[in-house]
Amino acid sequence: MKAFILAAGVSRRLYPHTYDIPKCLLEVGGKPIIHYQLDALKNLGVIDITMIVGYHREMLMMNIEKNFPDLNFNFVINHHYFETNTAYSIHIGRDKLDSQVLLMNADVIYPKALLEKVFSSNYKTVLAVDIKACGKEEVKVIDGGQNKIVAIGKDLIEEQCLGEFIGVAKLSKDFVDIFRRSISDLVDAGGKNDYFEAGIQPLLDKVDTHFIDISEYPCLEIDFLEDLELARALFKDKR
Repeated sequence: MKAFILAAGVSRRLYPHTYDIPKCLLEVGGKPIIHYQLDALKNLGVIDITMIVGYHREMLMMNIEKNFPDLNFNFVINHHYFETNTAYSIHIGRDKLDSQVLLMNADVIYPKALLEKVFSSNYKTVLAVDIKACGKEEVKVIDGGQNKIVAIGKDLIEEQCLGEFIGVAKLSKDFVDIFRRSISDLVDAGGKNDYFEAGIQPLLDKVDTHFIDISEYPCLEIDFLEDLELARALFKDKR
């Protein structure tokens, strides 16, 4: 299995903290956010990692190559990181989506056990979901029964949703093959600024896409200053 990490974004909502540093290098509990993910991948024996980079990419690439010399990184540069989103990042790196993969947003912090639960799931394609009441900002999912996802996106009716998709997924080779095409179709239709979940939605009635409940673990997507402060409170001295 390989990993595919999305780390190109600008993180304007965290200015001034991200003026001079990519969001995933912000420190929480004494180490950068991205190190939690890479430590978890290393623990699972996943060493082949494609990373889409953009904003302050030289700093990011230098940091992780120095700190993780035993991992094999393939960097793909999103030169249009200011005006695009995760769908476009996947589009430009789609040739690297050629096998079963762990797809991960770089700005989410969680313990190793969470990724291990996703990795070891018996489901071929599975999304990590924090089961809880959600607001407008979260990427939400609707449960169709038997742990199958029937809808995903930010614009779903909140009261109908199961919880938040945290940006960590295990995708089968069969799913990846049609996901590449779905993302390309989305971008070609003008969706460069869409989230990649918009490329998952059309596939939910074609391939069984399950969820796994990860609400037992502390997990945060770092979008706002209050997220960063909460993460630093939850992940103290986690080195």
